[in-house]
Amino acid sequence: MEDAVDRRTNLKAHLHLVEDALREPVDGIPAEGPATPPDDSPLLDAYSRSVVAAASRVSPAVVRIEVRGEREGQGSAAGSGSGFVFTPDGFILTNSHVVHGAKEIEVTLLDGRHLMAQLVGDDPDTDLAVMRVSAGDLPAASLGDSRSLQVGQLAIAIGNPYGFQYTVTAGVVSAVGRSLRSRSGRLIDNIIQTDAALNPGNSGGPLVDSRGDVIGVNTAMILPAQGLCFAVPISTARFVVPHLIQNGEMRRSWIGFGGHNAKLARRVVYGLELAVESGVLVLSIEKGSPAERAQLAEGDIIIGFDGEPVRGIDDLHRLLTAERIGQAGRLDLLRRGQRLALEVTPVRSPGLSD
Repeated sequence: MEDAVDRRTNLKAHLHLVEDALREPVDGIPAEGPATPPDDSPLLDAYSRSVVAAASRVSPAVVRIEVRGEREGQGSAAGSGSGFVFTPDGFILTNSHVVHGAKEIEVTLLDGRHLMAQLVGDDPDTDLAVMRVSAGDLPAASLGDSRSLQVGQLAIAIGNPYGFQYTVTAGVVSAVGRSLRSRSGRLIDNIIQTDAALNPGNSGGPLVDSRGDVIGVNTAMILPAQGLCFAVPISTARFVVPHLIQNGEMRRSWIGFGGHNAKLARRVVYGLELAVESGVLVLSIEKGSPAERAQLAEGDIIIGFDGEPVRGIDDLHRLLTAERIGQAGRLDLLRRGQRLALEVTPVRSPGLSD
């Protein structure tokens, strides 16, 4: 009998200890125990406010895209994605792979309106496309500047995969200057990598900074790598979009290599009296390309083309116009710290339908 009383007494004592351990602080006074960590709530609140403000600013311009009917060369097909209005008179930017070859495209605005869209032009090489809807005074996203992006800065991916609502994921810019193979088989240069998760149906939506300015167009997610997402920089879109609106396509010449922007060592710049402090680092050479025929090599750093300075991928893209097709030009580059010039003859850029 006494043993049973003792066991009940010990059990009550243990219950009191458990209750004390689980008890929440009262009136801001912490329970006794280890020192509490510093309060990070002001930082978390600032982060949350940035994400909420940026999403609220750009979300009215984000649209859902539905593709129905026959796709050229693909038979019967249907699909969906996201996009965003970038002019008040109805021009919409999205991915080429979302709308390429579509016969019928319907756009759903955040306010619930359903509008038929016309494909103005698309460029499989950069996975960008422009559409237009017949509506005026639409909320338009503000385009930012992706050239000044810093690794570690806030990046917010927004899409409208279901219509009537938008989705938001946030992270940081993980890397810049990446290369990604597009649906056409070509390498897209200068890609932004971010860990802001890209939800299904969010391809073509905007990647924005903390101010809500668009810094990229979300384009792909590598499925085996969790949270690894990519976006085409808005600097590339600024160059491509006028051509799509004017010609329906991006007419360009092509050399055939993949690379990213690279800073040059100051001693190299001064020692060789270079006109640029950065160039394009060659990472890969396409088989049978003009670059291969010109004996361009991995590890070369391109600093000029036909007498014009090349500070990065965007400079080279601007120089490789349709007028350069079949015209021999000079590539100025650095190889193992030495200046070198190669003759290369660009060809017509192979597209998705070639």
